[in-house]
Amino acid sequence: MVFLRSFQPQEGEPRIASRTHYLRPPVMGDFPAWARLREDSRNFLQPWEPIWPADDLTRAAFRRRLRRYAEEWRDGRTLPLFLFQAGSDRLLGGLTVSNIRRGVSQAATLGYWMGAPNAGQGHMSAGVRLILPYCFDTLGLNRVEAACLPSNGPSIHLLEKAGFQREGYARNYLLINGLWQDHILFACQRQDHLDALSNRPYSVGGNLKDIL
Repeated sequence: MVFLRSFQPQEGEPRIASRTHYLRPPVMGDFPAWARLREDSRNFLQPWEPIWPADDLTRAAFRRRLRRYAEEWRDGRTLPLFLFQAGSDRLLGGLTVSNIRRGVSQAATLGYWMGAPNAGQGHMSAGVRLILPYCFDTLGLNRVEAACLPSNGPSIHLLEKAGFQREGYARNYLLINGLWQDHILFACQRQDHLDALSNRPYSVGGNLKDIL
Protein backbone atom coordinates (compact mmCIF):
# COMPACT_ATOMS: atom_id res chain seq x y z
CA MET A 1 0.00 0.00 0.00
CA VAL A 2 1.44 3.39 -1.03
CA PHE A 3 0.40 6.45 0.94
CA LEU A 4 0.40 9.96 -0.48
CA ARG A 5 3.00 11.06 2.06
CA SER A 6 5.61 8.95 0.28
CA PHE A 7 5.12 10.81 -3.02
CA GLN A 8 7.50 13.52 -4.17
CA PRO A 9 5.62 15.82 -6.56
CA GLN A 10 6.98 15.89 -10.10
CA GLU A 11 5.55 18.31 -12.64
CA GLY A 12 2.57 16.76 -14.39
CA GLU A 13 2.69 13.53 -12.36
CA PRO A 14 0.95 11.28 -11.45
CA ARG A 15 -0.86 10.73 -14.74
CA ILE A 16 -3.97 8.55 -14.51
CA ALA A 17 -5.25 7.58 -17.93
CA SER A 18 -7.81 5.60 -19.88
CA ARG A 19 -8.24 5.33 -23.63
CA THR A 20 -10.45 8.42 -23.73
CA HIS A 21 -9.42 10.65 -20.80
CA TYR A 22 -6.55 11.37 -18.46
CA LEU A 23 -5.93 13.14 -15.16
CA ARG A 24 -2.76 14.92 -14.07
CA PRO A 25 -1.83 17.71 -11.65
CA PRO A 26 -2.01 21.24 -13.07
CA VAL A 27 1.16 22.99 -14.23
CA MET A 28 1.85 26.62 -15.04
CA GLY A 29 1.52 25.92 -18.75
CA ASP A 30 -2.17 25.10 -18.17
CA PHE A 31 -2.96 28.67 -17.16
CA PRO A 32 -4.24 30.03 -20.53
CA ALA A 33 -6.60 27.10 -21.14
CA TRP A 34 -7.73 27.04 -17.50
CA ALA A 35 -8.41 30.78 -17.30
CA ARG A 36 -10.30 30.75 -20.61
CA LEU A 37 -12.42 27.75 -19.63
CA ARG A 38 -13.21 29.15 -16.19
CA GLU A 39 -14.16 32.54 -17.63
CA ASP A 40 -16.36 30.96 -20.28
CA SER A 41 -17.99 28.87 -17.53
CA ARG A 42 -18.38 31.61 -14.91
CA ASN A 43 -22.20 31.75 -14.94
CA PHE A 44 -22.41 27.96 -15.13
CA LEU A 45 -20.10 27.33 -12.16
CA GLN A 46 -20.76 30.13 -9.71
CA PRO A 47 -24.06 28.75 -8.29
CA TRP A 48 -22.13 25.65 -7.12
CA GLU A 49 -18.87 27.19 -5.88
CA PRO A 50 -17.59 29.62 -3.24
CA ILE A 51 -17.41 33.25 -4.41
CA TRP A 52 -14.41 33.72 -6.67
CA PRO A 53 -11.76 36.23 -5.51
CA ALA A 54 -11.53 39.34 -7.69
CA ASP A 55 -8.15 38.22 -9.07
CA ASP A 56 -9.04 34.53 -9.36
CA LEU A 57 -8.37 34.22 -13.09
CA THR A 58 -5.04 36.08 -13.12
CA ARG A 59 -1.68 34.44 -13.76
CA ALA A 60 -0.42 35.49 -10.32
CA ALA A 61 -3.40 33.87 -8.58
CA PHE A 62 -2.92 30.68 -10.59
CA ARG A 63 0.75 30.59 -9.58
CA ARG A 64 -0.23 30.96 -5.91
CA ARG A 65 -2.75 28.18 -6.40
CA LEU A 66 -0.06 25.86 -7.73
CA ARG A 67 2.26 26.67 -4.83
CA ARG A 68 -0.51 25.85 -2.36
CA TYR A 69 -1.30 22.61 -4.21
CA ALA A 70 2.37 21.57 -4.13
CA GLU A 71 2.62 22.21 -0.39
CA GLU A 72 -0.57 20.31 0.38
CA TRP A 73 0.52 17.46 -1.88
CA ARG A 74 3.90 17.14 -0.16
CA ASP A 75 2.11 17.10 3.19
CA GLY A 76 -0.20 14.33 2.01
CA ARG A 77 -3.35 16.45 2.34
CA THR A 78 -4.51 17.07 -1.23
CA LEU A 79 -4.18 15.63 -4.73
CA PRO A 80 -5.33 18.24 -7.31
CA LEU A 81 -5.95 17.01 -10.86
CA PHE A 82 -7.08 18.45 -14.18
CA LEU A 83 -9.21 16.33 -16.51
CA PHE A 84 -8.23 16.20 -20.19
CA GLN A 85 -9.60 14.50 -23.29
CA ALA A 86 -7.09 12.02 -24.66
CA GLY A 87 -5.85 12.69 -28.17
CA SER A 88 -6.79 16.37 -28.28
CA ASP A 89 -5.35 17.18 -24.81
CA ARG A 90 -8.32 19.51 -24.34
CA LEU A 91 -8.86 20.68 -20.75
CA LEU A 92 -12.34 19.65 -19.64
CA GLY A 93 -12.49 20.37 -15.91
CA GLY A 94 -10.86 19.31 -12.66
CA LEU A 95 -11.08 16.94 -9.70
CA THR A 96 -9.51 17.31 -6.26
CA VAL A 97 -8.97 14.66 -3.61
CA SER A 98 -8.68 16.78 -0.46
CA ASN A 99 -8.87 16.57 3.33
CA ILE A 100 -6.95 13.28 3.25
CA ARG A 101 -7.01 11.69 6.69
CA ARG A 102 -4.78 8.81 7.71
CA GLY A 103 -4.58 6.76 10.90
CA VAL A 104 -7.81 4.96 11.71
CA SER A 105 -9.78 6.97 9.12
CA GLN A 106 -8.06 6.51 5.71
CA ALA A 107 -10.61 8.79 4.06
CA ALA A 108 -10.72 11.83 1.79
CA THR A 109 -13.15 14.23 0.13
CA LEU A 110 -13.75 14.37 -3.61
CA GLY A 111 -14.62 17.64 -5.33
CA TYR A 112 -14.92 18.41 -9.03
CA TRP A 113 -15.86 21.03 -11.60
CA MET A 114 -16.67 20.82 -15.30
CA GLY A 115 -16.33 23.51 -17.93
CA ALA A 116 -19.68 24.60 -19.35
CA PRO A 117 -18.89 23.63 -22.99
CA ASN A 118 -18.11 20.07 -21.84
CA ALA A 119 -21.05 19.42 -19.51
CA GLY A 120 -23.58 16.67 -20.14
CA GLN A 121 -21.24 14.55 -22.26
CA GLY A 122 -20.02 11.94 -19.74
CA HIS A 123 -16.58 13.49 -19.23
CA MET A 124 -16.84 13.89 -15.45
CA SER A 125 -18.25 10.40 -15.14
CA ALA A 126 -15.06 9.18 -16.85
CA GLY A 127 -12.94 11.30 -14.52
CA VAL A 128 -14.57 9.91 -11.39
CA ARG A 129 -14.17 6.38 -12.73
CA LEU A 130 -10.45 7.07 -13.12
CA ILE A 131 -9.85 8.65 -9.73
CA LEU A 132 -11.75 6.21 -7.51
CA PRO A 133 -9.54 3.14 -8.21
CA TYR A 134 -6.50 5.37 -7.71
CA CYS A 135 -7.87 6.48 -4.33
CA PHE A 136 -8.46 2.91 -3.18
CA ASP A 137 -5.52 1.07 -4.76
CA THR A 138 -2.69 3.62 -4.78
CA LEU A 139 -3.57 6.02 -1.97
CA GLY A 140 -4.87 3.17 0.17
CA LEU A 141 -8.05 4.96 1.20
CA ASN A 142 -10.96 3.14 2.79
CA ARG A 143 -13.63 5.65 1.76
CA VAL A 144 -14.09 8.69 -0.47
CA GLU A 145 -16.64 11.26 0.61
CA ALA A 146 -18.48 13.95 -1.35
CA ALA A 147 -21.12 16.59 -0.65
CA CYS A 148 -23.68 17.98 -3.05
CA LEU A 149 -26.31 20.71 -3.04
CA PRO A 150 -29.81 19.15 -2.99
CA SER A 151 -30.70 21.17 -6.09
CA ASN A 152 -27.79 19.84 -8.16
CA GLY A 153 -29.52 16.89 -9.81
CA PRO A 154 -26.82 16.09 -12.39
CA SER A 155 -24.12 15.93 -9.70
CA ILE A 156 -26.27 13.70 -7.48
CA HIS A 157 -26.83 11.39 -10.44
CA LEU A 158 -23.11 11.34 -11.21
CA LEU A 159 -22.21 10.32 -7.66
CA GLU A 160 -24.87 7.64 -7.41
CA LYS A 161 -23.87 6.16 -10.78
CA ALA A 162 -20.26 5.91 -9.51
CA GLY A 163 -21.37 3.97 -6.42
CA PHE A 164 -21.61 6.73 -3.82
CA GLN A 165 -24.18 6.11 -1.11
CA ARG A 166 -26.22 8.81 0.64
CA GLU A 167 -25.20 8.94 4.28
CA GLY A 168 -26.70 12.12 5.64
CA TYR A 169 -27.91 15.67 5.29
CA ALA A 170 -25.88 18.58 6.65
CA ARG A 171 -27.58 21.93 7.28
CA ASN A 172 -25.68 25.10 6.36
CA TYR A 173 -22.73 22.86 5.50
CA LEU A 174 -20.69 25.03 3.10
CA LEU A 175 -20.55 28.68 2.10
CA ILE A 176 -21.51 28.44 -1.58
CA ASN A 177 -22.07 31.48 -3.80
CA GLY A 178 -22.09 33.68 -0.72
CA LEU A 179 -24.72 31.69 1.21
CA TRP A 180 -24.50 28.94 3.83
CA GLN A 181 -26.22 26.05 2.11
CA ASP A 182 -27.43 22.57 3.02
CA HIS A 183 -25.70 19.58 1.42
CA ILE A 184 -26.42 15.90 0.91
CA LEU A 185 -23.50 13.81 2.21
CA PHE A 186 -22.24 10.86 0.16
CA ALA A 187 -19.51 8.27 0.59
CA CYS A 188 -18.06 5.50 -1.55
CA GLN A 189 -16.03 2.46 -0.56
CA ARG A 190 -14.17 0.17 -2.94
CA GLN A 191 -16.94 -2.41 -3.11
CA ASP A 192 -19.57 0.27 -3.71
CA HIS A 193 -17.69 1.39 -6.81
CA LEU A 194 -17.10 -2.15 -8.05
CA ASP A 195 -20.79 -2.96 -7.61
CA ALA A 196 -21.76 0.17 -9.53
CA LEU A 197 -19.42 -0.74 -12.40
CA SER A 198 -20.79 -4.27 -12.65
CA ASN A 199 -24.36 -3.01 -12.85
CA ARG A 200 -23.87 -0.43 -15.61
CA PRO A 201 -23.84 -1.08 -19.36
CA TYR A 202 -21.54 1.78 -20.42
CA SER A 203 -17.77 2.10 -20.57
CA VAL A 204 -15.39 4.84 -19.47
CA GLY A 205 -15.89 7.89 -21.64
CA GLY A 206 -19.37 6.93 -22.76
CA ASN A 207 -21.70 9.68 -23.91
CA LEU A 208 -23.95 10.12 -20.90
CA LYS A 209 -26.17 13.11 -21.58
CA ASP A 210 -27.62 13.16 -18.07
CA ILE A 211 -24.29 13.35 -16.23
CA LEU A 212 -21.86 16.27 -15.88
